[in-house]
Amino acid sequence: MQRPVTTKSPSAAPTSPLQIADYRRFWLARFCAVLASTGMVVIIGYQLYDVARADYGMSIAQASFQLGLLGLAQFIPIFLLTPVAGVLADRMDRRKLAGSAAFLDCLVAIGLAVTTAMELRNLPVLYAFGVLHGTVRVFVRPAMGAIAPNIVPADMIPKAIALNSMAMQIGVIFGPAVAGYLFAWDRPLPYSVSAVAEVVAAIAILSIRNMPPLHADARKAHPVRQIIDGFHFIWKERFLFGCISLDLFAVLLGGATALLPVFARDILQVGPQGLGEMRAATAAGAAIVGVILSFRPLSKEVGSKMLWSVAAYGAATLAFGLSRNFMLSLVFLALLGAADMVSVFIRGSLVQLRTPDDKRGRVSAISGLAISASNELGEMQSGVAAALLGATGAVVFGGAGAIFVTAVWAVLFPEIRRARTFEQHY
Repeated sequence: MQRPVTTKSPSAAPTSPLQIADYRRFWLARFCAVLASTGMVVIIGYQLYDVARADYGMSIAQASFQLGLLGLAQFIPIFLLTPVAGVLADRMDRRKLAGSAAFLDCLVAIGLAVTTAMELRNLPVLYAFGVLHGTVRVFVRPAMGAIAPNIVPADMIPKAIALNSMAMQIGVIFGPAVAGYLFAWDRPLPYSVSAVAEVVAAIAILSIRNMPPLHADARKAHPVRQIIDGFHFIWKERFLFGCISLDLFAVLLGGATALLPVFARDILQVGPQGLGEMRAATAAGAAIVGVILSFRPLSKEVGSKMLWSVAAYGAATLAFGLSRNFMLSLVFLALLGAADMVSVFIRGSLVQLRTPDDKRGRVSAISGLAISASNELGEMQSGVAAALLGATGAVVFGGAGAIFVTAVWAVLFPEIRRARTFEQHY
């Protein structure tokens, strides 16, 4: 007896973003871009700190301050160019913007590989490449951040946010860890690998096919007017403003990443391999939570959960600063990453779902500016604090500060505490 042939309807709605070909290309591009960027950043920081200590004869405090200056040097172009990048992400093809930026970052990685191979060990060269890398990243973030909501259905955006974050965290796991081992084996090699990864990211993002056309008025409005409208929208939406500013100030104080080279070289004494493992531990905790959220995304009491996750982030940071056991330090860093992942997932979902598409590029850029301010200026703050309080004192102070900021924001922005679900207004 012949059995009837059953076929799956081609029009069947997908149940996961990964069932959408364009999203898979986007995911690959995001992973490769983060893999390349984090690998470059961790080695630039280690090289700068090592050069300051070994070649310039600086003390631990002085070399830590140099890491802070590197963060400031990277933030300046981000601060100046973020509004421009946001407008471009709303006025032009976001694929071309992100792909072009990835190709430019490939050139930065090649330059770092060449100068490292030629043993041009000096601070000005490392600062210059740090600024170039920071400049290129300005244009990647808003374009990439605004693409995902265009290629998945609205009801899948929270799952896509979790998968986006998982791609980022997996890249953050392997980027620093692989870069640390490659640097110990052959110093130019991590930069060469980053260059290849950037090319893959550019090709993947440019191969996305089904993007909606630009809004009719996207190019008609004056660019300056669009910049002002983007900031006005966030200022008017107190809920979004509270979410973005919470991340800004909590991570600005609580960021321990900038001082990891100090802990790796002089406190825990585990070298560049240990540095890569510490960076990877943070991302591993985040990736595990990201996998869970991609299958079971949070949907209830999202505001209070975000506040608790930021407070947990501060507590884990404080505990890491006090630890003198390498394995225990890795555990605290993993917990730090897990808590940060919950916060990133909730904030990212809320920002995407409560922002109209014609403003997503600018809002993503402004959100990215807050993230960059918290990261790069956080490095500056950590460097200054380490020069005054020592590396341990700086990290402990920062963790306590993140907890304090969370408590203050819970009072200043009751809208966050009252947020029950990811309600979409547009």
